[in-house]
Amino acid sequence: MCQSDDSIDRPQSDYEKWMALGPGSGRFNPKGIEPHAFAGWRRPVRVFGFEAFDMCSNAPRIERTHQDVRFDGMEHYCAVFQSFGASVIIQNDQSVQLAAGDVGLFDSGQPVTCVPNYGSAQWLCVHLPRQMLVFQLGFEPTGGVCGRRGTLASRLLFDAVRDAASDNRSPSSQSDSYMQSTVYDLLGAVFGPSDKRLVPRHAARLFARICGVINDRCADPDFGPREAAAETGISLRYLQKLFTKRGQTCSQYIYSLRLDHAVRLLHRRTSLGTRQPLSEIAYACGFHDYTHFARKFRQRFGYTPGTHSGAHDGTGQEALRPSTSSNASQALRNDPTVGS
Repeated sequence: MCQSDDSIDRPQSDYEKWMALGPGSGRFNPKGIEPHAFAGWRRPVRVFGFEAFDMCSNAPRIERTHQDVRFDGMEHYCAVFQSFGASVIIQNDQSVQLAAGDVGLFDSGQPVTCVPNYGSAQWLCVHLPRQMLVFQLGFEPTGGVCGRRGTLASRLLFDAVRDAASDNRSPSSQSDSYMQSTVYDLLGAVFGPSDKRLVPRHAARLFARICGVINDRCADPDFGPREAAAETGISLRYLQKLFTKRGQTCSQYIYSLRLDHAVRLLHRRTSLGTRQPLSEIAYACGFHDYTHFARKFRQRFGYTPGTHSGAHDGTGQEALRPSTSSNASQALRNDPTVGS
């Protein structure tokens, strides 16, 4: 008999109702049991915006055949969370044993067989769109693999998904997109090759978002690393760590953007022959005062903003002497993760 923490007073679907769940959940066929002896349920749920279904069956075997794959044409992976009992999942000539608390992963585009060990079992199956999963992980995972409850990543993944499935929330939540990224990162930690686990794509996407915020706000004199961290919802320490890994501090990156903007404004001032005060340019680029602006400008280019027109070579291009920090800034802006 199927069991779960909330199985009391919950009516169990008969065989026809179990089979009638729409093709959007995928075709799975109980085998080795007569319809009148069948007990179980298969009901749709939502997990952080992912489509999922809670499934229980006392059938000796559940199969998804080539015909089922062709019929429903589903393009997703399925993360299987063993809620109760134990089972064996067979796919790609691989057989994995799932105990309660384990997480399995199989490819819905390939046949799969599930065999409960003790006559009945319960699973939570979460649909993971194939294209998005591959994009988020940076590799295509192999179906028919298992993540053990004993590992931290599997434990975190299992608990988060089960809690979300049992939480009677509205179908969508503002936090769903963030939690989906967390789920993808944990899946990568559980099922990915060791060399792929070291650099989660979520960190690259986060860094790109931080750089976008800085690009938009760097002309504000009151904007700095602390404000960038607050606006992207991370700690200042973590923000600094992301920049340090790329060979530069957040402050250096902000100043590099401000000075690049200053050069453009000084070029325009020279080409138009205006007498715009240099203090106005300093403030427009995010500096509180001209003295600070002039010092930073000289450190990077080797001369002050006031001598800019004298350093101009008459071709419309500036003969600048970039400093080490400016080279690091350019390398950081050319980092493919910034634009990913």
